[in-house]
Amino acid sequence: MGSHPHDLPMPVTAAGREGLEALLRTPRRAVVALDFDGTLADIVPDPDQARAHPDAVPALAALAPEVEAVAVVTGRPAGVAVRYGGFAGVPGLEHLVVLGHYGAERWDAVSGSVHAPAEHPGVAAVRAELPGFLDAIGAWRGTWIEEKGRALAVHTRRAEDPVAAFEALREPLSELAARHGLMVEPGRAVLELRPPGMDKGVALTEFLAERDAGPVLYAGDDLGDLAAYSAVEKRRADGLPGLLVCSGSAEVPELASRADLVVPGPEAVTGLLAALAAALRSR
Repeated sequence: MGSHPHDLPMPVTAAGREGLEALLRTPRRAVVALDFDGTLADIVPDPDQARAHPDAVPALAALAPEVEAVAVVTGRPAGVAVRYGGFAGVPGLEHLVVLGHYGAERWDAVSGSVHAPAEHPGVAAVRAELPGFLDAIGAWRGTWIEEKGRALAVHTRRAEDPVAAFEALREPLSELAARHGLMVEPGRAVLELRPPGMDKGVALTEFLAERDAGPVLYAGDDLGDLAAYSAVEKRRADGLPGLLVCSGSAEVPELASRADLVVPGPEAVTGLLAALAAALRSR
């Protein structure tokens, strides 16, 4: 495939080119899976203000009917991602699935409802303890706690020195989490305390198995997406093509270095999705 139609960017790796070609060749077996924050929505200082890029829903609605499935895989509660994404009731997105809390929750457009297990007891314990805990260790001014329902996140982006605050909190928060049977998931200026056993790799692998999927495109921007990258790489080792996309490269070089294609943020991700939809519709 010498030239890509509709301005589709060319992956820099052979495995990525193979993944894109397989997706274009057999779209009806293909799954497109995407992180939300930093991938479909710009990173903002207050996560409650995050919204999908204005072009995201139109691009997804154009792409979804051409492929086997589109899934949003996020650490957020599924219902919150649906609300901030504007995904409900959109023509073309009738079969969208949102895997929230790293796959512990699932929202699907068909039922319009969220399915979720009971909360891990450690989350309630940490919720009660965390404010006093941060005060006691003299946490930097500007750190703050985000309530995520099945998890809690401590943000350092607004601190005077976000990196120093992040590094100083990492070990104490890991000890607090371990005491209550939780784990810490580091991200971009955020440390999330959540139950073990679910990650984006597990969520993606289970979803792909349900669908008996062929080629898969996964796009993410943060450390939590590395597990999904690993899941796609494992499939590739088994002969199943995949394409790894990194949204932005400055903050998380670990992801960018493993991606087949790096694009500069959510606007470019939505452009890629739109170009893919156009290429598939014109076939």
